[in-house]
Amino acid sequence: QVQLVESGGGLVQAGGSLRLTCAASGRTFSNYAMAWFRQAPGKEREFVAGVSWSTYYADSVKGRFTISRDNAQNTMYLQMKSLKPEDTAVYYCSIALRGGTIYTARNQYDYWGQGTQVTVSS
Repeated sequence: QVQLVESGGGLVQAGGSLRLTCAASGRTFSNYAMAWFRQAPGKEREFVAGVSWSTYYADSVKGRFTISRDNAQNTMYLQMKSLKPEDTAVYYCSIALRGGTIYTARNQYDYWGQGTQVTVSS
């Protein structure tokens, strides 16, 4: 059974940094794309960043966020810097069990974590 568990969220001031971690279990994930999404209150869940053999970022976080993964540890990270109040959301990790393509549509992802709250104060 695939399980994804996020951690590392919290409250931070604007301009600050956080690192999110997604621990995966249940199978080997090295051949599949993984991604971070986020959902703010009253808004749709949106793509943030994805990683397979390459990386891809939403324009809103490009240059501020860095996604990475450690396949030996089945772990994915999201380093977030220069955080803004508009980054406030619940952040979710996900995996697409259909190869290494990084999809930006949430319906292409098969498993999701429970989410971790990130709150950026102004």
